[in-house]
Amino acid sequence: MRFNFTFRKNGPAAVVNHAGATAFALTPPLELYAAVATAALNDQYYETAGTRLQRLRALVAQNNPRFVAQLAVYAREQLNLRTVPLVLCVELALIHRGDNLVSRLVARVVQRADEITELLAFYTMANERAGVKRLNRLSKQLQKGLALAFNRFDGYQLAKYDRAGFVRLRDALFLVHPRPKSAEQQALFDQLVCGELPTPYTWETELSALGQQSFATAAEQQAAFRGKWVELVGSGKLGYMALLRNLRNILEADVSAETVTQVCRALTDERAVARSRQLPFRFLAAYREVLTVQSGYVATVLDALEQAIAYSAQNLRGFGAGTRVVVACDVSGSMQQPVSARSKVLLYDVGLVLGMLLQSRCGNVTTGMFGNTWKRVALPKGQVLRNVQELYRREGEVGYSTNGYLVVKDLRLRREVADKVMVFTDCQLWNSTGDGATLAREWEKYRREVAPQARLYLFDLAGHGTVPVEVKEQQGVALIAGWSDKVFDVLQSLENGGTALTEIEKIEL
Repeated sequence: MRFNFTFRKNGPAAVVNHAGATAFALTPPLELYAAVATAALNDQYYETAGTRLQRLRALVAQNNPRFVAQLAVYAREQLNLRTVPLVLCVELALIHRGDNLVSRLVARVVQRADEITELLAFYTMANERAGVKRLNRLSKQLQKGLALAFNRFDGYQLAKYDRAGFVRLRDALFLVHPRPKSAEQQALFDQLVCGELPTPYTWETELSALGQQSFATAAEQQAAFRGKWVELVGSGKLGYMALLRNLRNILEADVSAETVTQVCRALTDERAVARSRQLPFRFLAAYREVLTVQSGYVATVLDALEQAIAYSAQNLRGFGAGTRVVVACDVSGSMQQPVSARSKVLLYDVGLVLGMLLQSRCGNVTTGMFGNTWKRVALPKGQVLRNVQELYRREGEVGYSTNGYLVVKDLRLRREVADKVMVFTDCQLWNSTGDGATLAREWEKYRREVAPQARLYLFDLAGHGTVPVEVKEQQGVALIAGWSDKVFDVLQSLENGGTALTEIEKIEL
């Protein structure tokens, strides 16, 4: 479904959202920002991957090329997204000419060797070309950018990401023709062409090699895998994300207390947490996997994960006791959607994690969830992941509709003054009661009758292009989009008088 968005001279016109309720369109820059910040490019509750991709392509053409480039860099370097920045690069190359903006952008956005092949694969699709041979008419600016990117990768990186697929790194090398910066790099390129790059030392290759061996008994096999995990953890070569993803496997291998201590030390290394740039919900996914393990070390690892997610958001400023904050999490049916095809984490979970991170940084906060009804839930501070699990356990208590207006109506009826109302949602709100109330109307009443200085922040977790309240400074309404803790940097910009786009527009190209 695609909406016919129209704009009045004095602001966006009312439209109908995916749920059939009256909503408001966003400006092209805000819509592109929200779509990019929430793009997993897989089918969602209200929108297929193909529809989202077509909307992204249309929005790129509607926006200033410099802004599109800044947004691509922001998505890659701040939001830690990989696929959608490549889409923006390709789409920009199709419509922008006359300078080297695209080549500089590609060289900056491509940070892993496999992103070269991903970009080329998308380029063939965007240009409706069939087969690698049809890539010979590659955009010159894309070619220059990819050549610069090629020069940054060493033998380990080339070997690690030389994977089977529609486009191989070998194909990319022939298409791009990067000029080697040294004789050593020329030798690497020759090895890539001949398929002779040394097998890299990674946890995947090590476990794969072990899995191909034969063992006399199951006990012997378990001992071998236990030894391998001890070796991998002790080597220091197990990356942070790999460690998060394999906590369950490590514990189920029945490793020693010493190895568990090493694991927890690595998880709670502040510098390692910062370098890893993990999206907050990755910690939740790991937490839930550990909960399923029968091990005496579970509690220790869970505590380490709580400490790790706290470190990941330690720059989150939040608000002190002098600022009254309401954190409302949407737990409706449309939020029960995985963030990607390979993830067990739902949009609903992302909202809860971000909401609980904010709750942990506020001195005066009311927390709750809404569906058919709005329910306040008292939760302790300093236990982000445990609080998420508690809300997850209780989500059925409020039903699965999207009566978000009840959050503000409750404040109005209580005559309760709130300074900041934070709503974590997919923004596709509708009223299941039939009484005609909307979040927009309730917000206008609340500001008029109770709290004229109150501000409403919509944390858009889906990027469908419409919002339930007009995003307008005069009405105290702002939009923030995405799944990263970087949403709180946007919040800080808004508090300092900027807009949701301020952080993006700071990007130097």
